[in-house]
Amino acid sequence: MPHTQHPIELLRFNTCGSVDDGKSTLIGRLLYDSKSLMEDQIEAMEKSAAITGGGQINLANLTDGLRAEREQGITIDVAYRYFATPKRKFIVADTPGHVQYTRNMVTGASTANLSIVLVDARQGVIEQTRRHTFIAALLGIPHLVIAVNKMDLVEWKEERFQEIRDEIENFLPKLGNFPDVKFIPMSALNGDNVVELSKTCKWYGGPTLLEHLETVHIASDRNLNTFRFPVQWVNRPNNPTDKKLHDFRGLSGQIASGIVRKGQEVVVLPAGIKSKITDIWTYDGSLDEAFCPQSVTLCLEHDIDISRGDMLVGVENLPGRASELSARICWMHSRPLQAGRKYFLKHATQTVQAIVTKLENRISMTTLEPEPDPAALAINDIGGVRIKTAKPIVFDGYATNHLTGSFILIEQGTNATVAAGMLSAPTEAVKPEYTDFAI
Repeated sequence: MPHTQHPIELLRFNTCGSVDDGKSTLIGRLLYDSKSLMEDQIEAMEKSAAITGGGQINLANLTDGLRAEREQGITIDVAYRYFATPKRKFIVADTPGHVQYTRNMVTGASTANLSIVLVDARQGVIEQTRRHTFIAALLGIPHLVIAVNKMDLVEWKEERFQEIRDEIENFLPKLGNFPDVKFIPMSALNGDNVVELSKTCKWYGGPTLLEHLETVHIASDRNLNTFRFPVQWVNRPNNPTDKKLHDFRGLSGQIASGIVRKGQEVVVLPAGIKSKITDIWTYDGSLDEAFCPQSVTLCLEHDIDISRGDMLVGVENLPGRASELSARICWMHSRPLQAGRKYFLKHATQTVQAIVTKLENRISMTTLEPEPDPAALAINDIGGVRIKTAKPIVFDGYATNHLTGSFILIEQGTNATVAAGMLSAPTEAVKPEYTDFAI
């Protein structure tokens, strides 16, 4: 029998931490030591090292692409890098450490399977450590690596590593459930425990950071239980020369979660009408089943009025449907958020008008506790809000479904994205009802 090769798995991860904790250097070290760089990149870096006179390659320059970043030695924008090993492909987002760029960190971490929080072994746990760990928890990132960097500057003392580990383990329960947390002592500058095990650090037995990234189990991170399919486009080729396509009508989009099969019963929301899947089309032809995050075109048994923004869901585990929403948001605009402001709310494939009716709390990054009834949310603040939409939306809680449980707020007039939000789980009272299709 012919050997069928499985596609190499893709891991998305981000690095975060305070300024000068070594995030960009760490990614540069990963790329350099895993031999993921082109020869001309290495030559350019070596030439630069010779010019500066220090003779040491500046690994951070691999990710700090903006001139302002290189001049100041900091990361401002989110830099994405792609590399691969024989075991796995990777997309890494290097996110900035300054407090005023928290919104950039939220953006870079929003699609990650894993988050690496760097801690400077000399400084220990600081507010930015707590802030970035909290954001990783808020975004529902299931895998966390605490990289205790610059261990060479504290003489690789195991006691110092353990102190930092104990402090972080003390506040992790406040953030909810992190199913997988790994602590790794390292020196990104010298390469200890990044790709190769350190010869200096005798008390740490592994794995190295790259070994962990290659082996961490992410296959079960996807929600395959509840089928959700936001309709992006009603596909009507309307080709008079092709008899097969003349009457074709399909619903195109990306499966947000779950599995869909031919013959499966689905509910069209918000109409609340039940029908069956008759065919599943992709570029390569018809399939018997598909699963997230595949992009497909679905055909239904009945000719139902469906448009962009509607959603097909499984008949069990229905989502919520409501216009009164509770959510946590990260505020991203220089003008503070106050109750009573109107915005566009973009959720999955639909956009509706919305008003923020109440600011319920603001999260203190010192204590990680909610402070009730703030007057406003300033830029980079995270807090709980109540929102009313002009028409009901179909949604899940962010904890169970990232795509149907997230949204952005857009300023009317400027079209600026001002907030990223995560919806609370719907109550039973707002679960929609449905009916069988009736001719």
